Amino acid sequence: MDILTLFIVVPLITVLILFFVKGLKRSRIVAMIGSFVQLGMAINLVFAYMKEKDVNDAIMVFTRDVVWFENFNIHYAIGVDGISVALLLLTSIVVLAGVFISWKMWDLPKEFFISLIVLSIGVYGFFISIDLFTMFVFFEIAVIPMYLLIGIWGSGPREFSAMKLTLMLMGASAVLLVGILGIYFNSNADGGALTFNILEIAQVNIPYEAQKLFFPLTFIGFAVIGALYPFHTWSPDGHASAPTAVSMLHAGVLMKLGGYGVFRVALYLLPLGAIDWSWIFIILAAIGVIYGAFSALKQTDLKYINAYSSVSHLGLVLFALLMFNKTAWNGAILQSLSHGFMTALFFALIGMIYERTHTRDVKKLGGLLKVIPFISAIYVIAGLASLGLPGFSGFVAEMNIFVGAFQKEDMFYRIVTVISVSAIVVTAVYILRVVGIMLMGPVKNKEFKKMPTVTWYEKTGIMLLLIPIVAIGVAPLWLSEMILESLQPFLQGLI
Repeated sequence: MDILTLFIVVPLITVLILFFVKGLKRSRIVAMIGSFVQLGMAINLVFAYMKEKDVNDAIMVFTRDVVWFENFNIHYAIGVDGISVALLLLTSIVVLAGVFISWKMWDLPKEFFISLIVLSIGVYGFFISIDLFTMFVFFEIAVIPMYLLIGIWGSGPREFSAMKLTLMLMGASAVLLVGILGIYFNSNADGGALTFNILEIAQVNIPYEAQKLFFPLTFIGFAVIGALYPFHTWSPDGHASAPTAVSMLHAGVLMKLGGYGVFRVALYLLPLGAIDWSWIFIILAAIGVIYGAFSALKQTDLKYINAYSSVSHLGLVLFALLMFNKTAWNGAILQSLSHGFMTALFFALIGMIYERTHTRDVKKLGGLLKVIPFISAIYVIAGLASLGLPGFSGFVAEMNIFVGAFQKEDMFYRIVTVISVSAIVVTAVYILRVVGIMLMGPVKNKEFKKMPTVTWYEKTGIMLLLIPIVAIGVAPLWLSEMILESLQPFLQGLI
């Protein structure tokens, strides 16, 4: 079996085993072992990819193509480049951390872990697919479990949040499907057969009018899950009601499908349409960056603060992708990775704080550094990474984005870049504000003075996410080089 198909088969085997086990202890052990194997496969894939690229200059490596539906030329076609390899590694780390953070999931643990791993199957399949139809199928597999995970195991208005998330993402999927079919029916413009294969379509000169028509549909279809303003409203409500591990996967992994789909499909296959429509979506992305930051500043619920922070940070990803240069695109991919680790870490810490204090209201918290010093110290580190402090992943990503964006000489690009850069200041304000109110000063509530110590599984989940944040910030070159060499083929139609 090929190295990429294992990313579908191993989680599927884990799900099948979970069907036959009983009890929390056995369920979490099976989920943990399966997730550890996935992480091992992802690490092995990184080294295998680097070795393969030394002798293989193809756009995608480890490719495999099996006919699925011959009448429509639909194939199980898979392959990876440096970008998808990095995102597979992100996914495997966040999934494993989510299992540890959910170690004490008492309510239907088997069903919870099954839903969590099914979601990961969709994400893995999406990142390795190079057939548009197969990619769309995995996209839906990743989205559907979110309804159950929030609706069954969530809190607060969970039914409303689950329904809102599902309806908005399904609506975006319908728009996306129209865009994909538009690409498919124009994939024979040069006289060949109709195809869903991304690499084959990229060699076709799709008519300008078709690109102009289907680019916004494809872009919006993907960008909604990437929290594009004003279609972002499903995300904060979904985060607030989701259980901790689901919030981690939701923001850390699932929302990355949006930026990846925009990059891999909309920009690569419809470059002329992208150039024609870019100014509109740049404005929306810039508004999202500023709006998300100011909205986070206004919130008092820790989950809502992090949710709106995600809207701002992911707005930067879409903003950078629409700049059409290598530096900004490198920053967009690094930002996707950095945000994935940071936001998953934030939600893990928020879940730990909530379990001990039974509140997420910043105003009701205070002096936590004295009673839960480990969690508080990691929260400060995550906050510093989020505001872009040098030495952490956020700084590397944002510097690439802003330098790349400012390279565009047109005054329009310079103005929106300056506006977007100002969000860093707002980010610093709401991060330091939360740290000051929640962690510093005297302990506000006497009940907070006696809290459970941090468990081994909580520390394991935290460290799985913290190490990459520091590693990318301190030594980003190996990752950046792997990404940069994968960008050149995608820039050719845009420059």
